[in-house]
Order: sequence, then structure tokens, then C-alpha cells
Amino acid sequence: MLQIDPLPDNAGLGVIGEISVNTRTVWQQTLKQLAERRTAVLHVDLSRVRFVDVAGVTDLAVTAQRLPEGQRIVLHRPPAQVPRILELFWPGLAAIEVAA
Repeated sequence: MLQIDPLPDNAGLGVIGEISVNTRTVWQQTLKQLAERRTAVLHVDLSRVRFVDVAGVTDLAVTAQRLPEGQRIVLHRPPAQVPRILELFWPGLAAIEVAA
């Protein structure tokens, strides 16, 4: 199951649950809607996500690559595998920042 809620104090989303094959369609739709926002920084709180598969991280990276110049996604407290996968497959992707 995947629950996605707007963040009360930032332009972004809070995500709860797992991002996997079972929730990928919802995750992709959510990222598409997030990318349509025209704020410089898009926040995604992943602190309550238990698992993200490689496809879910790929969706994040592809979304970030498609952002207009100057816009970026800040991931707040993602599961440990997310930064590792990003660094392995998309090293130096400037449009994604991982915040502890």
C-alpha cells in the first residue's frame, strides 16, 4: 500500500508505505503531478517509506531529469537503498538532493 499526502509547510509530498511493482502506477502519477508544480524546490518526505525498488528510484531519476533548469527534488530521509541506487546509476544527478 502507498499513501501520499501533501506536506503542510512545503511544496511537496509525504509518502508512506512501499514503492514497488504493486504501487508503481500511483507513484508515477504522483511524480508527474509533482513535476507540474512550478516551484524551484519540490520536497518529497520518504521517512515513512519502508521500501523502494529500483523501478521506483528510476521513476524519481527520470522525473528529475525532465525538470526545467533550476528546479530540483529534495528527498527527505529516504530509505538507505535510494541514495545508493541514485549514486550507482545516476551519479551527479544535480536535480535530486538527498537530505538527512
